[in-house]
Formats: sequence, C-alpha cells, structure tokens
Amino acid sequence: MQALENIRSEGGIVKVSYFPGCTLNTKGKGFDRSVRESMAALGVELEELPDWNCCGASFPLLVDNLLDLAGPARVLVAASAQGDKLATACTTCYNVLKRTNRVIRLDRDRRERLNYFIEADYQGQVEVMDVLQVLRDEVGFEKVRAEVKKSLNGLKVACYYGCMVLRPPAEVAYDDPENPQALDELMASLGAEPVLWGGKVECCGNYLVAIRPELAMEMSYRIISSAYRAGAEVLVTNCPLCQFNLDRWQKDLVVKKGGFRPLPVLYFTQLLAIALGLDPTRYELEKHYVDPKPLLKSKGLLNQEAG
Repeated sequence: MQALENIRSEGGIVKVSYFPGCTLNTKGKGFDRSVRESMAALGVELEELPDWNCCGASFPLLVDNLLDLAGPARVLVAASAQGDKLATACTTCYNVLKRTNRVIRLDRDRRERLNYFIEADYQGQVEVMDVLQVLRDEVGFEKVRAEVKKSLNGLKVACYYGCMVLRPPAEVAYDDPENPQALDELMASLGAEPVLWGGKVECCGNYLVAIRPELAMEMSYRIISSAYRAGAEVLVTNCPLCQFNLDRWQKDLVVKKGGFRPLPVLYFTQLLAIALGLDPTRYELEKHYVDPKPLLKSKGLLNQEAG
C-alpha cells in the first residue's frame, strides 16, 4: 500500500487523477460535487482527466470482444499520463476500469492487440481505486475522524455496498465480499451508528429495470425493508445506479405494499461533506425521490430554513 504522502503533491495538496464518468457528470452531480469537495477538505485534490470518454458501463464477457475494451483502455492510457493512480466514485466505472486493467496486465495477446488498436503502449501500470478505497487506504479513517466539524450524532445508517465493488471478488473486491466494512467504518468515524443488517451486499436489481421492472422493484423492497427492520433511519450507498434504483421505487412501494414507509437513500459523500462542515445545499438533496431534508433537520445536520 502506498502511503498518502508518497502520491504526487503540489503545495501540500495531494493530487490523484479522477474519472467522473457519465452519470456523475450528468444526473449524479450532487454525488460528484460532494466527492470532490469532501476529498479537498481532507487534503486530496481529485484531478479530473482532461480528455475522458465513457467507460462503456459494462465489462464485456466475450474473450474475443476487444472493441468494448477500447473505451476503458483509453481512459487508463489517459490516466497513465498523469500518475500511477486513478480514482473514480462511480462503482460501475470502477468495476469496468479495474477489470479492463486486469486483462491488460495478465493477457499479453489481448494487451498487444488492444494497444495496436488504440495506438498506445499501455502495460496496466495504473492502479484503479474506488474513492471509498482511497479514503480508507490513502487518507485513513482516523484522519477523517479528526476533521469532523459536525458529528452525525448517532444517525442510524444502513450501509449498502451493492455489487460492483465486490463482484467478481478476485478481480475487483478491496473489502470482504460477504461482509464488507469500509463504508460502515467511515460512517462510524463521522459519528453515525451503522446498523447490523443482512442486505448490505444484496443486488438491488438495477440491471433488470428495463426487462423486469416488477422484479427490480421487489428486490429493492426487500433491501429497504431489511434496513428498516434493523432500525436504520437512512440508507447510505456508494453507487449511483443503486441510489437511483433504491430511491425511485419508493413512491410506488407506498401504494403497492401496505405499511411501507419511505426511507431516504443518500450517497455516502453527502453525509461525509455535511460532517466535514461543508454546505449541504450544494449537493442536490432536493433531487432525491425520498426527501432526506426532514431527517437531516431533525438531527441538527441541516438548518431549519434550508429548502
């Protein structure tokens, strides 16, 4: 593990290359802004790649499908020009980039053909990291704890990891794939109370939305219900697709499921930014389907006059 102080820095600010990806650059701007500003408050500047393209959003499973690897490979080549680490907050982007990098490192034939195709000479030297992983391994949760300006005051959170940073374990997991702890530990360092529950690694069904929406809704219902039974007041996730899927169905679930109560679904960096004393009105809380503001106000984390 490379220590934080050994990463390139300038004027005391640590610089890490950053790939925002399509979702955070469009619909997930609240996530992107809270990522950048909270990391900056912790002394890490996420330096956006100057010329990035879509990673493809899914990793190709056909061995001879090199064309779908060209997009993520081009991102990795761009990152190699800036340093030896590339951070991303979108877990789908992390999954695709991490697995593409692994192919390039381990498969000489595909590496050579891919480099020929994209006119590069990339050997897989960049380390692809999820932002949560950067916080854990490069910043450290003790430093995060020391920088807290507004404790989350025992807010009961259900930490939801989803699939993309855990599966397939041998290729992407930086945490225990069955019982991950990084998000729980981060929330605890902010003063929150992570609940013990069984849904933290269950699939939310996002990839089934187009073909089996009723099944995706049911999968989300089971996760939200599990969090409620554990006493959670809010679901916290690190995945923009999971956040959208778990959040969007709840209006329908109120109608379809008797006794269902909506549960706010936040990005973990929105709570991180609030705990670090940053302005919560910058992180698009108003765009969530389930309004988190009443809960945050009741906990003293948001001013009563905030819209």
